[in-house]
Amino acid sequence: MQCNVISRYFRLTALEVILGGKYMQAKADTYNPYPVFLLLVIFFLVLTMTGCKQKGGPPQSDPEVAVVTIHPERVVITAELSGRTSAFLVAEIRPQVNGLIQKRLFTEGSEVKAGQVLYQIDPAPFQAALDNANASLARAEAGLLSIRLRAERYRDLLADKAISQQDYDDASAAMKQVEAEIQFWKASVEIARINLGYTHVTAPISGRIGKSSVTDGALVTAYQPMALATIQQLDPIYVDVPQSTTELLRLQRRLNDGRLNHDGTNQDRVKLIMEDGTPYLSEGTLQFQDITVDPTTGSVILRVVFPNPEGILLPGMFVRAVITEGVNEQAILVPQQGISRNPKGDPAALIVDAEDKVQQRMLTLDQAIGDKWLVSSGLNPGDRVIVEGVQKVRPGVSVKVVAFEAGQKDGPAAEKAVQPSSNTK
Repeated sequence: MQCNVISRYFRLTALEVILGGKYMQAKADTYNPYPVFLLLVIFFLVLTMTGCKQKGGPPQSDPEVAVVTIHPERVVITAELSGRTSAFLVAEIRPQVNGLIQKRLFTEGSEVKAGQVLYQIDPAPFQAALDNANASLARAEAGLLSIRLRAERYRDLLADKAISQQDYDDASAAMKQVEAEIQFWKASVEIARINLGYTHVTAPISGRIGKSSVTDGALVTAYQPMALATIQQLDPIYVDVPQSTTELLRLQRRLNDGRLNHDGTNQDRVKLIMEDGTPYLSEGTLQFQDITVDPTTGSVILRVVFPNPEGILLPGMFVRAVITEGVNEQAILVPQQGISRNPKGDPAALIVDAEDKVQQRMLTLDQAIGDKWLVSSGLNPGDRVIVEGVQKVRPGVSVKVVAFEAGQKDGPAAEKAVQPSSNTK
């Protein structure tokens, strides 16, 4: 711009000199310096124009953009769902008889075995009840012999018409009554023995026992609402994962459309990510999928079983389960930085055509896989998607294409084109 101003100034000066020289020539017939001055002005004008041309930069080149070339890949599609752990078995310990706790026989938080005695209830009243039932049974059995012999004699005498039918019927009924009484007392003895055994409160399952809600000397009642303690089996352990019905329908639709298949995948194997983001060492097994939808959340429960020999997983922990859904043999993946959205929120990408001109493509995205988007429609194999330099271009302009190299932080954009995996078909 400065050169243009200087050039314009010298042109005006030259014009003024020419007009002024003609005027001076008309007035004087003596010495005229006009030709010499005119030559000097023309010399400086040419010099100025030449300098301006030399200072001007070269014509601007096409903007440079980095692209990735789309190639179909074989991708294992997974879903990461949040869930919580729960014990494999849970047993709440409650007394089955009334009584006084004499002693607690376990350490809180320790591992207990099935059948181990946990509490001792005072057995004295139950032992007395058992002794009483045994005595009553013995008395009933002692009276049975004489009544049975009497009934047999009456039967013989009745054949000889020595006694009446009524006498025989009374003796026979008395014998049956004593036999029934014996059965009653046998049952009473068994009940008393069972109640006496209930004074030893034992563990129904093996596992880790929590804190005790009672201490020695506490009075407890049979089947009380408050549990004395709780035992939980933690190896193995459950992970309950809710999955929305929207995700279920989406998965079924992709399977029906042929975009996913189950060949070569073990869908029953599930990986786990802990609360702090570290992966759990052992894989779990998908046990079942619930068939009832929770109306409050619109989801169904997936139950996964994980080995827990070290006791790392505790009931109630928040975890994330990575569940395999299937395999997409012709997946199209695009770096997330190459996807933009229009004012309506629809995803779009800029591509470079065969003439190195920019075009815009509207896309349909499926899901994010790492730092890339899985594209359902809008891109074809071989398309070159602009990943860096999007701000410098617009549809229709010509560009200079460079490869986009992964991990390069400085310099113009560059990430290597995505190469098809060895399993690509």
